[in-house]
Amino acid sequence: MIKQLKSFTVKLIAGANVATVIIMLLFGYSGYVNPQSFSYLSFTGLLFPIFLVINLAFLFLWLIFKWRMIWIPVLGYILAYQPISIFLPINMPAAMPSGVIKVLSYNVCGYHDCLGNSTYETIYEYIKDSDASIVCFQEDSGIAGALRSKMKKLLGHSDTIVMGKGSFINGLGIYSRYPIIKKQRIHYESLANASAAFFLKVDGDTVIVINNHFESNHLSMDDRSRYKDMLKGEMDKGEAKAESKKLIRKLIDAAVQRAPQADAVREFIKQHSHLPIIVCGDFNDNPVSYTRRVVAEGLRDCFVDAGRGLGLTYNQKGFNVRIDNILCSQHYEPYNCKVDNKISVSDHYPISCWLKMQAK
Repeated sequence: MIKQLKSFTVKLIAGANVATVIIMLLFGYSGYVNPQSFSYLSFTGLLFPIFLVINLAFLFLWLIFKWRMIWIPVLGYILAYQPISIFLPINMPAAMPSGVIKVLSYNVCGYHDCLGNSTYETIYEYIKDSDASIVCFQEDSGIAGALRSKMKKLLGHSDTIVMGKGSFINGLGIYSRYPIIKKQRIHYESLANASAAFFLKVDGDTVIVINNHFESNHLSMDDRSRYKDMLKGEMDKGEAKAESKKLIRKLIDAAVQRAPQADAVREFIKQHSHLPIIVCGDFNDNPVSYTRRVVAEGLRDCFVDAGRGLGLTYNQKGFNVRIDNILCSQHYEPYNCKVDNKISVSDHYPISCWLKMQAK
């Protein structure tokens, strides 16, 4: 009887582990499904690391009680290698060769912190000390006029595309040590979000820098506050269920809107693939999302190739995730990509990377 009970318990736990692996793989590869075709998978990439941890718990459980069964969680990790390497890359610091340029991308939150205080002086000093040659800002609006003048003096060249109206003003700014030949907006439907291509002359080469601010999840401060209360267990069951449905609906709707935006940027990249391309900005989506996967197709994800750890760029508690990216074409070799969490004057942290043009 005891032997049968043990056998049943092992089978039950094994079944739960298999189910965990299946869900982990489904969520990890959810970015291969277009949200416009099947929207309910679109937000599940956010849950992928949770199932990585659950699978790890199963691995330790098997090691302690029945080590022969560790093949289940180990096989799960092997099959999930690709999304794991995207979510949690592990690269050693590399010595940088001569001729590298530093690219920095930063959502500056309209030059105001979460308390409404002006931050443009702090951001200017940060960029001044950063040694960046190309700087892309998202939400480059508000009192930015004063900063743009100083930034142009600092780096030499600047341009901005402003979109939206009323309370939905957004801006994509570029500040560069290299001349800006022209700019081109990549058209897609959005009230206050955009992607813009800036053509730069870099050491004799024409380089395209694409700055993006894809559709946000449109979570109000109240939404975020209630979500945090839910995580803390400060809501009753009925209220938490209703709040979860509301949050999921907003995440799904935003993912559906981002899909054609990502498709438009990808099409522009394909049309200009003969030129060196740098893509950066606020993607407003998780690392294994459809948005990031489609835009990164055929490009190098600088954080995946030359970064370490989770690289969390969105710093609001309860929503920590890497939603800002720097990508580059195969013309470049990326070095030492990192997210700088030492400056906290925006709801994002800046992400930067050094790029070296490959020999022609």
